[in-house]
Amino acid sequence: MLGFEALDLARFQFAFTVSFHIIFPAFSIGLASYLAVLNGLHLWTGRQIFLNLFNYWKTIFAVAFGMGVVSGIVMSYQFGTNWSVFSDRAGPIIGPLMGYEVLSAFFLEAGFLGVMLFGRQRVGPRLHFFATVMVAVGTLGSAFWILAVNSWMQTPAGFSISPAGQFVPEDWWAIVFNPSFPYRLVHMVLAAYLTTALVVGAVGAWHLLRDRADAGARVMFAMAMGMLLVTAPVQIVAGDMHGLNTLEHQPAKIAAMEGHYETHENGAPLYLFGIPDDSAQKLRYALGIPRLGSFILTHHWDGKVLGLEAFPADERPNAALVFWSFRLMVALGFAMLGLGVWAAWRYWRGGLYDSPWLHRAAVAMGPVGLVAVLAGWITTEVGRQPWTIYGHLTTAQSASGIAASAVSASLLAFIVIYFAVFGAGTFYLLRLMGKSPQAGPRIEDIGVTRTSAMTSARHRPS
Repeated sequence: MLGFEALDLARFQFAFTVSFHIIFPAFSIGLASYLAVLNGLHLWTGRQIFLNLFNYWKTIFAVAFGMGVVSGIVMSYQFGTNWSVFSDRAGPIIGPLMGYEVLSAFFLEAGFLGVMLFGRQRVGPRLHFFATVMVAVGTLGSAFWILAVNSWMQTPAGFSISPAGQFVPEDWWAIVFNPSFPYRLVHMVLAAYLTTALVVGAVGAWHLLRDRADAGARVMFAMAMGMLLVTAPVQIVAGDMHGLNTLEHQPAKIAAMEGHYETHENGAPLYLFGIPDDSAQKLRYALGIPRLGSFILTHHWDGKVLGLEAFPADERPNAALVFWSFRLMVALGFAMLGLGVWAAWRYWRGGLYDSPWLHRAAVAMGPVGLVAVLAGWITTEVGRQPWTIYGHLTTAQSASGIAASAVSASLLAFIVIYFAVFGAGTFYLLRLMGKSPQAGPRIEDIGVTRTSAMTSARHRPS
């Protein structure tokens, strides 16, 4: 296929399928928690508007959850087709961890999903709330185990290598709670919450642009902007801590992220812009702030920061791709914070629901969380190259010995089927989001103050 080798095609196939897959769990993880909050608020206050919003978003969650499951199952088959050597050598560790994810998390989600979607009238509001919480816990559990697997590949620990070359578990606690796992888990879960907040906020803003008095749109927009304002700065701090952990365990990745080809002994600049040139090993047209890079990475103005020149040529990642994906992720993160601050200012001025430009910006920012997740994934995975298991097994060593024609045939099939199936699914999700939440009467028709409405709602039965 266009002269590519089997290894390149296999890598592109996995990147293609995982890029489709990751956006659905990133959305459904946050949405499951949002549904639990809505259900809990209805149980606590008795306000019908929260139940209406729950019913509105649960249908969207069901579709997104289904697409995430289907795209995830397809990915697992590639371990046996394109990456059989990796499966054989890492199987004693990867296999049990993936099994724990299915047994402890996916079964939990699947077991309570039907109750959450269809069982409210049968089990009552309290058990229904419990089922919703269990679905949310299940989605977080899936994130826990999947990130444990991927983090172990980034910072392997707790294993030995058998004479046959297999990675054999020695300490499961060290394997699961490997050095990068806590930082990556927090970073990914916060990213999922931000992704959901942006989507919910975009939907609320869309309906506010059409009808500023839509009560359901007002509630979802306010909740989303509040979540954004709280979570975005926490994510920035968590990202900084994750970066310091990466500097300790994967310094070559940090060098590529920051555009450092040369080692800086007495203070590295923070490059804001530049064009990485891997062939010349130079950052062209560099625009940086002197010593700020060292201060961020080492917390010392004159701290030493290694450049890519400190690593063997065959152990350096693609600096250009990592450099730009990292900057895209960071820029979008600060854009999220800016949207949250803007919304908070409008709320303080009493115009949160009467600001068309804010609402238009929120609609435009709707898919930004998904883009940031993909940019972060590219930074993490491309920055790990050429390793599959960092420092122990390269990507080239992990591939199956199959012909390029076989990989290209399956890759073309994936491209056609994925764009058809998931394109249709995404179109259907947008259709669902385009419908009004119908979460109660118009604001001007309520005829009561906010305080009296909340007081009377607490006395209504669930």
